[in-house]
Amino acid sequence: MEKLVYQMFISGTGEYLDEALSKGLGGVIFFTNDIISKEQFKNLISNIKTKAVIPPFLSIDQEGGRVERTEHIHARYLSPRNAFERGEDFLKKQTEKIAGELKDYGINLNFAPCADVNTNPKNPIIGERAFSNNTDDVIKGVKIVSDIYRKYGIIPCIKHYPGHGDADADSHLALPKIDLPMIEMEKIHIKPFNIKADMIMAAHLHCTCFDKEPIPTSLSKNAIGYLRNILKYDGVIITDDMEMQGVKAFGSVEACIMAIRAGVDMFIFRKADKTTIDTIETLILKIKNNEDLKHMIIESGKRIQRLKKQRLM
Repeated sequence: MEKLVYQMFISGTGEYLDEALSKGLGGVIFFTNDIISKEQFKNLISNIKTKAVIPPFLSIDQEGGRVERTEHIHARYLSPRNAFERGEDFLKKQTEKIAGELKDYGINLNFAPCADVNTNPKNPIIGERAFSNNTDDVIKGVKIVSDIYRKYGIIPCIKHYPGHGDADADSHLALPKIDLPMIEMEKIHIKPFNIKADMIMAAHLHCTCFDKEPIPTSLSKNAIGYLRNILKYDGVIITDDMEMQGVKAFGSVEACIMAIRAGVDMFIFRKADKTTIDTIETLILKIKNNEDLKHMIIESGKRIQRLKKQRLM
């Protein structure tokens, strides 16, 4: 059970990373400050693989444009929207360059592409990270990019379910509220997530079509249940960073329990620090005598292992 719980976590680097890897940590996420040179980055990844007792997801946020983590070692690419506007061939060629570089470094999971439909011009966090403000164009962009990553042996993680495009706040700083009727959410924002996907990232949003109370969709039985039961998605569901303000008020352990009950499989914590390790260890203690949670964690473990066997082994 300890290994199963550790498998549910992807953490950043930090002083407790080796300990977490020795206990079965599910993966590592890399940020700009982890990447100083190509050689150093490759060595870092190689070292992590050596210390991991279970093959880890080696992940990054590399969308193109303002969300890139390799800015110290190469010039930025165009944003998804700007690349998409230049045509399908341009988008394919740019994605192949990004995928080739990530593969060369040793990355096997990219938290991209964004399947958000940017319908709110004042959106402070999505903007040009979305391929378009048109749903069908977003679906087209998501399919092109996802297929290329898979071709290069990299798992694409489609984000941010159920769609961050109408938000007027940044979930890093607050819990954005999206007050749209279900019919509009389904037609415009949820539709791009109803495609083939290895992994889907759930956003920290309060969508009133799912919950009247301010519950983040990442922790919501109704929102995650929709993905599982209505869209029939049986792949891995991961949360956005659990240290973002949009979810932090719930408390890390309680938030993880809520998410597991909702049907979430994995969590991102941006640092391998004492707080992250304490969260995991406390969660292990909390589920010790809870058969329902144990069952859900076993089911999550099956989905995680299935994806790793398909893509990493």
